[in-house]
Amino acid sequence: MRKKWTLLTSMMAFVFILAGCEPLLVLDPKGPQAQRQANDIMLSIGIMSVIVIVVMVILTFILFKYRESKLPDDYEPPHIHGNKWVEIVCVGVPILIVAYLSFVSVKSNYIVESAPEGYENQEPLVIYASSSDWKWHFSYPEEGIETVNYLYIPTDRPLEFKLYSHGPITSFWIPQLGGQKYAMSDMVTTLHLAADAAGEFMGRNANFSGKGFAENTFNVTAMPQADFDDWVKEVHETAKPITESEFEKLLEPGHLGQMTFTGTHLEFSPAPEHAHNEVSDEDNNESHEHTNHEDHTEDETDHSGH
Repeated sequence: MRKKWTLLTSMMAFVFILAGCEPLLVLDPKGPQAQRQANDIMLSIGIMSVIVIVVMVILTFILFKYRESKLPDDYEPPHIHGNKWVEIVCVGVPILIVAYLSFVSVKSNYIVESAPEGYENQEPLVIYASSSDWKWHFSYPEEGIETVNYLYIPTDRPLEFKLYSHGPITSFWIPQLGGQKYAMSDMVTTLHLAADAAGEFMGRNANFSGKGFAENTFNVTAMPQADFDDWVKEVHETAKPITESEFEKLLEPGHLGQMTFTGTHLEFSPAPEHAHNEVSDEDNNESHEHTNHEDHTEDETDHSGH
């Protein structure tokens, strides 16, 4: 009896603790990319739940049906070589599940890597998001604005983030708008997002990058386009311009609050000029030229020998 009350009390405490937890941000999407990923997560949870329930039901049935009974001590159960239908189910069902989830994952990957659904014909807002120890720099080249540790974006407009790092590899992530993507020092990666609703969201670095990693976060505010335009105008009227010396100070390791500047550091410290595929092309060209040079040298050596 005491064990039952202990188990019941533990379960009730567990339920009350979970009730006080905040909702998972990835399951509270505010954009088409995040919505797609949330749907995939719920699909996976649903499939796994069905599997667990079916297995538990079968286990309960087997335990009940083949429980110990009043049989003679010398009883020996018949020897069974196997059942082809059981083997087909045990092997075929997992194959079908993995194949289906693979299809969904590949399809979703192409969707989230392209322009958000419903925004294909709109001009995106380009934002360069670069990280340093341990802060985020957001450059708006079209608007001539730069912010530190906070991001203002318009709703109902596609966003095209150009990601790179001034230090170690980091990962740009706004859970309610989409999945994470790496920012590296020698290349630019592109992330497509969009916000369907106004509000404030949390963004952070999702890749460990040193002792200040835990506080490497930023705030995101989504607002209607008209309010965003008013903010741009206000910044140009009130903020000071960013200078090369000021930017060098910002890159020093440490934590900062939110800061706003006119102009961007891209004017004197541009982003890497290539993406990963361009690096591969350059390497291939250099390798090809090097091979041709070696072949030419070998030919000259052969001719000199003759």
